Amino acid sequence: MKTIIILGAGRSASSLIHYLCEHSKDHQWKIMVGDYQQTLAAEKIKGFEEVASAFEFDINNDEHKEKYIAMGDIVVSMLPARFHIEVAKVAIKHAVPMTTASYITPEMQALNEEAQEKGIILLNEIGLDPGIDHMSAMKMIEEVKEKGHSIEGFESFTGGLIAPESDNNPWNYKFTWNPRNVVIAGQGGAVRFLHNGKYKYIPYNKLFRRTERIEIDEYGKFEGYANRDSLKYVEKYGLEGVPTVYRGTLRRPGFCRAWNCFVTLGATDDSYVMENTENMTYREFINSFLRYNPNDSVELKLMQYLKLSQDDIEMEKLEWLDIFSDKKVGLPSATPAQILQKILEEKWALDKNDKDMIVMYHKLFYKKGAENILRTSHMVVKGKDQTYTAMSDTVGIPLAIATKLILQGKITKTGTCIPVHKNIYEPVLEELETLGITFKEQEVVMSPQEMSSL
Repeated sequence: MKTIIILGAGRSASSLIHYLCEHSKDHQWKIMVGDYQQTLAAEKIKGFEEVASAFEFDINNDEHKEKYIAMGDIVVSMLPARFHIEVAKVAIKHAVPMTTASYITPEMQALNEEAQEKGIILLNEIGLDPGIDHMSAMKMIEEVKEKGHSIEGFESFTGGLIAPESDNNPWNYKFTWNPRNVVIAGQGGAVRFLHNGKYKYIPYNKLFRRTERIEIDEYGKFEGYANRDSLKYVEKYGLEGVPTVYRGTLRRPGFCRAWNCFVTLGATDDSYVMENTENMTYREFINSFLRYNPNDSVELKLMQYLKLSQDDIEMEKLEWLDIFSDKKVGLPSATPAQILQKILEEKWALDKNDKDMIVMYHKLFYKKGAENILRTSHMVVKGKDQTYTAMSDTVGIPLAIATKLILQGKITKTGTCIPVHKNIYEPVLEELETLGITFKEQEVVMSPQEMSSL
């Protein structure tokens, strides 16, 4: 019997735990789920107590790390990203393979040789984004390459959104994952990409004003803004010499212009603490970024500063958030980003019966002889309920499948890696398709004029 150690039982772990527990009898697995709150881990294995157990786990407790990681035939880290490196170091010490959905860090990459020497894999970025995006992109890219065609451009977008039937606010958005990551999106370093052979850079204060419009059959219109550093995927995806490489995040039209209001104000800044925030009102929070004028209202000063009129859609969105109300912030020693997050969590929270939706969209431009071809591929996944959300499914299930394949000896690669290798992405995508996580593809021939305008 093989033992799977799962560390972390948060929201995104629900589908992972359910999948592995469901398959445990067929594969003779013992599932152990650890979390700082043992009661949360116990809740996630409810109904599977015959094959699964819960335990208290503190990543800062060396005894916990040594004891539980060493017990596993594989360890799955669903802890906050900064803790994966701690898990990986102990996993290498005990020659236990590890999987996680988070981005590879330089520190994790530095463990490559040690992992190879121990004959284990440290498989990172095997969730949604990063994860399904890598695997579906590589499938498209390698299919075109194998036919000898010349790739001219690749663009990829992903968004964690609200399902249309639950979309009932003017922002067309609710929190379906970590709210903090939404508030500080775009602040994690250089945003850069390739466009028609030219390097492009977008400063944070302009990020949400440079968007691309996208339309997907049956699901309508979206807008995408650039996501992090697209250049590092040129080599990973084998796109050296390709003129256009761009990765972005999806929102509904109008979101980015309204969000840019907060960026322009400085309300997304997380670098300093504001004074007397516990007693500050939402109205005072907004006013603290505006010029002093005792005769003008906060609303008027905001419109003047942002060059908005009363009937602009941005004002409708801002007013709906109650940012001009006298509600108390109630957070001691908070940064602007923390205060904004609190305001948004009150208005963007999922209602009891709401369903989330994941949308992924790829555009691949290539030459087929004299023809210019645009190949598109999109995936739309809706959540089942508040536990098995689309986010939980698309993050957790690829991770669970890869964990299974490693235990079965079907993934044999060692060292630190991501799922851009065919013997990883092919079987994972094939099983995802059987579970309803599928892509629809389409190809159209484009004129030279259409290609040059992209």
